[in-house]
Amino acid sequence: MAVPKRKMSRSRTRSRRAQWKATTVDLVTVRAPGGTVEVPRRLVRAVERGLVDVEALRR
Repeated sequence: MAVPKRKMSRSRTRSRRAQWKATTVDLVTVRAPGGTVEVPRRLVRAVERGLVDVEALRR
């Protein structure tokens, strides 16, 4: 593991952390038994197999 040789200042640390930004999840349109629903890509198979309650996703 890398070990810093010197202490990093608070302003430098905080400005580095401020660059991180969360991104929104891409939604995919899926045909479910009750109609079409937009879900995250990781849930597509679960919706197709009926493992996820589609009505809860529509709210």
